[in-house]
Amino acid sequence: MTKELTAQQVITSIPAQADIIFPLTNGEPNRLLDYLEQHQEQLREVRIHQLLPLRGRSYMNNASDAHLKHISYFLSGANRKEFHQGTADLMPNNFHEVTRILRKVGRRLMVMAVVSPMDEFGYYSLGTQADIVSEFIGKVPFIVEVNEHMPRTFGQNQIHKSQIEGFVVNHQPLVSDEPAPISEMDMKIASYVAERIQDGDTLQIGIGGIPNAVVSQLKTHRHLGIHTEMFVDGIIDLVEAGAVDGTRKFTNQGKMISTFAHGSQRLYDFLHGNPAIEFLPVTTVNDPREIGKEENMISINATTEVDLFGQCASETVAGRYYSSTGGQADFARGVRFSKNGKGFITMTSTIKNGEMSRIKASLAPGSIVTTNKNDVDHIVTEYGVAEMFGRPLSERAEQLIAIAHPDFRDELRFEAKKLGLIL
Repeated sequence: MTKELTAQQVITSIPAQADIIFPLTNGEPNRLLDYLEQHQEQLREVRIHQLLPLRGRSYMNNASDAHLKHISYFLSGANRKEFHQGTADLMPNNFHEVTRILRKVGRRLMVMAVVSPMDEFGYYSLGTQADIVSEFIGKVPFIVEVNEHMPRTFGQNQIHKSQIEGFVVNHQPLVSDEPAPISEMDMKIASYVAERIQDGDTLQIGIGGIPNAVVSQLKTHRHLGIHTEMFVDGIIDLVEAGAVDGTRKFTNQGKMISTFAHGSQRLYDFLHGNPAIEFLPVTTVNDPREIGKEENMISINATTEVDLFGQCASETVAGRYYSSTGGQADFARGVRFSKNGKGFITMTSTIKNGEMSRIKASLAPGSIVTTNKNDVDHIVTEYGVAEMFGRPLSERAEQLIAIAHPDFRDELRFEAKKLGLIL
């Protein structure tokens, strides 16, 4: 019989050199993490693997892995400082390959995760998650944290009571975030994307003001599908407007597919018990080959800067690490496999109140290319759309200069000539 565990029972169940995997965002089990943090001196060479952690923890400051060491796969405000001071590691990855990496580097794999309460059939649900952990169900030890606030969802994220080592209880409200506000600039950029989306297309929607603005302009569309790594609030508006039904999808017809969700309480309420939504492992949702099975796939993401070759640096700011690759590269590649796929990388043309162009002759020193020049499709600013795929370098440079802020176009043209991109 599966039993409720004390703090000491949790600690003694963790072997030396364990690699413990945690889900993203609200899948992060706070009581279990409290136990690990408070009793870390009893652990030996244990590593914690996390993406996008919600809360800072003392183990993120451990320079040595003698007891507990933090490895991140996507930085957040919780561990960005620790990475830059050298006490937390960052693992390069494409999101769909994280579980593959964990199998390669893991010694004694375990999973700790938040779940919704058990149903009458003996199953827990990972709720807002499937992400990197659901693929390990039944294959490695699981310790779960039961939380009545976690919505019960469906898909490949169900855990039977026979598949867990034990549980703790922590009925803690989920962290909720309201959608980013939409500016007039966001609406302008979004209009160029929205006019290129047709009825029956399947959408991957990123986070932020511009993706929210795109969604707000699609409410009169019909038969849209959802296949997205992150399920966001804006999708609810499309469903309620009758724009999404998934009937023209080529995979999981009629279902909205995601690998994790984060947003407002309204979103969590919408997810609870909703049979139209399925959470699948990231190895499925973000695999470019799976994405490409949707013949009318649309990917909408953002970047921080682009060079005249079309290289997008989306995980660094001014050459300093800020986040990680996430799923942007997965979907940029995936739409290339899609018969009628389109990928959009969006951004404002300038930053710092117009003092600096986001379109540059060369990326800032230290910048990391997230979406490479061969996979980038469309780049969008408030001045229009630059078509990259199938264009020679000279045309790419001309198109990017045309959507740069007018104050920087002459300088960019001068630099493009120096680089030999244009005459």
